[in-house]
Amino acid sequence: MERKPEANPPQNGETKKTIRTFAFSSFFNDMGSDMIYPIWPLFVASLGANMAVLGLIDGIGNAVVSLSQAISGYISDRTHKRKVFIWLGYLFGGISRLGYALSATWHGLVPFRILDRAGKMRGAPRDAMVADLSIRSNRGENFGLIRTMDNAGALVGIVFCIAAFPLLGYRNLLLIAAVPSLVAAVLIVLNIREKPLEDAKLFRGISFAHLDGNFKLFVLLSAVFSLGAFSYSFLLIFASTFGFRVTTVPVFYLLFTLVATFCSYPFGVLSDRIGRKAVLQISYGLWGLVCLAMVFADSAWMVVAAFVLFGLHQAGIDTVQKAFVAELGPAEYRASTLGGFQMVIGLCAFPASVGAGLLWDRFGMQAPFIASLALTAISAAMLFFVRERD
Repeated sequence: MERKPEANPPQNGETKKTIRTFAFSSFFNDMGSDMIYPIWPLFVASLGANMAVLGLIDGIGNAVVSLSQAISGYISDRTHKRKVFIWLGYLFGGISRLGYALSATWHGLVPFRILDRAGKMRGAPRDAMVADLSIRSNRGENFGLIRTMDNAGALVGIVFCIAAFPLLGYRNLLLIAAVPSLVAAVLIVLNIREKPLEDAKLFRGISFAHLDGNFKLFVLLSAVFSLGAFSYSFLLIFASTFGFRVTTVPVFYLLFTLVATFCSYPFGVLSDRIGRKAVLQISYGLWGLVCLAMVFADSAWMVVAAFVLFGLHQAGIDTVQKAFVAELGPAEYRASTLGGFQMVIGLCAFPASVGAGLLWDRFGMQAPFIASLALTAISAAMLFFVRERD
């Protein structure tokens, strides 16, 4: 398929306002999310779940994320609407946390976990809107800014969790965590003005014929990597085996989020200068080091180092991967390709988390990291054959 040159959108005040609104709404939503993420695996375990169940719940959540982004991306391109998926996604996140607080057993968490993860339907339409408002020379920077605000909100949420959890307990904390996501939804409703696409073509649906071999190769290698990219919950449980108290484990979540916050924007800018592939290779290498550190960990300091490396990895891959997909796929199907990409890696993340839980229970806590290391090496090798777009 012949790729048309990308038009440069005007970089005016309205565009900058939209990017800033996305950044601040991401800040508030992640504040709410990360009030509970540090204690999420401990909360699930407190309701009687073992590691396999934890992996199942997180895996279901990842699968729902993938499907919701694919569906919302497709419908967004078809209807030329982005905004409605974004504010509804934040609203779903707030409602789900109220449901968590009311759950008496781990079984009751499942429907609200599905609703929570369905809120990720905001991702593909929002990312497509950001990509459409950007040009090649600042796309990584814009995605980096939003990711930095994501992580900054997470930092505030984590600090609140660490300070308030001993006083509030699980359920009161979950109730409070619903508020910031509701604020994010209001910001989108009030501040984003979605202009109709006057010259938009009738959307007839995307197919594999619209995607070239280069894009397909990147999706394939990302799927391979995702099969080993299990939930962060396993890292936190791993840390807890080194004798850290329940109230201390969230500090590790704070650590890697702090690193990701300060490194996301620089990684985005770096990818604008040296290319997306180079930064992704660095990110894969960092995850490989995380796995090695966990396999050979014999002290608390190695666990601390692993979480620093994990933060660097997250900063690189979360920032650059979306910008890369937006550039590799056809511009007229951006929301669909971003959503489809998230669907593939999300569906792969389901067996990743379930498999990690089974490996952990049957072969020991190092087993998931050994398997992930092998899959990461394969993905990094395949990435050499992907060609970047000019």
